[in-house]
This record gives sequence, structure tokens and C-alpha cells, in this order.
Amino acid sequence: MTVIRLVSALAVVAAIAGGCAAKKDVMPLGTADADKYLFDKGSEAAKERKWLNAREYFRNIVDNYPQSPYRPDAKLALGDSYIGEHTTEALLLAANEFREFLTFYPTNPRADYAQLQLAKSFAEQMLAPERDQSATKDAIKEIEIFLQRFPNSALMPEARKLEREAKDRLSEAGYRVGFFYFRLKYYPGAIDRFREVLKTDPAFTNRDALYYHLAESLYQYNQGASRAEALPFFERLLKEFEKSEYLAAAQKRVAELKTAVVGDLAKSR
Repeated sequence: MTVIRLVSALAVVAAIAGGCAAKKDVMPLGTADADKYLFDKGSEAAKERKWLNAREYFRNIVDNYPQSPYRPDAKLALGDSYIGEHTTEALLLAANEFREFLTFYPTNPRADYAQLQLAKSFAEQMLAPERDQSATKDAIKEIEIFLQRFPNSALMPEARKLEREAKDRLSEAGYRVGFFYFRLKYYPGAIDRFREVLKTDPAFTNRDALYYHLAESLYQYNQGASRAEALPFFERLLKEFEKSEYLAAAQKRVAELKTAVVGDLAKSR
């Protein structure tokens, strides 16, 4: 540890001590590993959710110790501290920290963590299904990058869970638009929107409602071919879900449609 680095660390920590709760954390004279000291103090502050204090320590390492082995982790910790605040502004700053990490340290062993946290910084900004879904789309985009770049990451289960949450949010938004059309009895619009959701996200968690309202839209649209198209979606609902509020109604429609098919065959002979 050079004298210059030690003096720099002492000066910054002293400045921190003068203006916040870090007053008791002045670096002891003669501290050899100033960067480690700063990292440890930042980690302690982060555990206590003292985000501003934590960032002062981590930022000192990032800005003043370019060769420190703690610098990459300090950069990640900066991003984590912003996520911890959970405000829109802080989440945007978090995304910036993780993007910079991936630019500066693309082969770092924790690059997978940085990519996942980048996705989280957008996922934390996701709005209700009725509102704008730009953040949801950004989260899905960053998760897909994670899945492509880090297929063997130990963080894969967490990434898959986050992916499902984000896709469900986006699909729910599309489903609700279709349901709005359904309630207006504008069945062509409902059918198009329901089909789009099913095509883009066949694993949608709420797909029992999607199956039912798509099938019912097809059933109600007219008495012709669309009713025949409804049957497979009612049947998929019954096959894939043991519990659903739509099971009884779907069973009734299946029985009705199959009876109609048998009747049509009898008439054709």
C-alpha cells in the first residue's frame, strides 16, 4: 500500500466522518490495507441499510483504487445500494452501475450477477398491468441476455423466476386488453389479443383465464367455424388445470360442442 493511497483514503474517510453517521469510522492511523478497510466499512453500512454511507465507502474504492482487488465488488455494491433504495431515480442509477461493470469487467466471475441485477433494476420498475410496460420489456430483454450469456450460471433458477414474473406481467397486460374487448362483446378484437398473448407466452401463468376467454370469444363470435375452433381451447383448459374457476363452465361448453359435432355428423349421413 503506497503512502499516497493511504493518505487519500484517510482524507476521504475523514470527510465522511464530518457529515454523517460515519463519525466514529475514521480510518485508524497506520492502516495498511485502506481499500479493504473501506470495503468492510461499506459492507457494514449496507447491511444496516445505510445506503448513502455505504456508497461513500464503495465510491472511494471505485474512484481512487483502480488496481484494488475490491474494486469490482465495490462497483457491484454501488449498484446494489441503489436497488436497496427502491426509488425510480435510484433504480436508474443502479442500472448504470451494472452496465458500467459489464463494460469494464465483461469476463469477471461475477458478470452473471451484474447482468441479473441489471435485469432486476428494470423489474423493480415494472408497473401494474394496466399501465405502461416499457420497464417490463426492458427487464425481459436483459434477462434474455443473461440466459444467452450465462447458461451455466448458478443464478439460473433466480433468473428463470424473474423471467416468469416479467413475462407474466406483460402477458397479463395483453390479456386484460383482450378481456376489455370481451366485455364489450367486440369478439374479433378479443380473439386477436388473446391469440397474440398465447403465441408470445404459451407458459403464461394465468393461461386458464386466457384459454377460457379465447374459447368463449370464438364460441360467441358466430355459429359457424369459430365454434369448432373454440373446442380445443376449452379442452386444453381441462387438461392443463386441475383447479380453476373456469373448469365448470369449460366442461359445460365441451359437452355442448361435442354433442353438436355428433349431431352435425348424423345430419350429414
